[in-house]
Amino acid sequence: MPKMKSHRGAMKRFKKTGTGKVKRNRSHTSHLFANKSTKQKRHLRKGKLVSAGDLKRIKSLIYNMK
Repeated sequence: MPKMKSHRGAMKRFKKTGTGKVKRNRSHTSHLFANKSTKQKRHLRKGKLVSAGDLKRIKSLIYNMK
């Protein structure tokens, strides 16, 4: 039986917190900043926790993350 492998793309996009929750980055942060307000750009800098509906699926992809 081969080893189980973590999803490498997901490993780069998500981080685990100390309590085991999963953090993610926000979308819409790569270009077209002239159309976005300063407030919107400032809020996009902050990370956010993965929603409860997606948590089980994401945890199965990154189960091996420390």
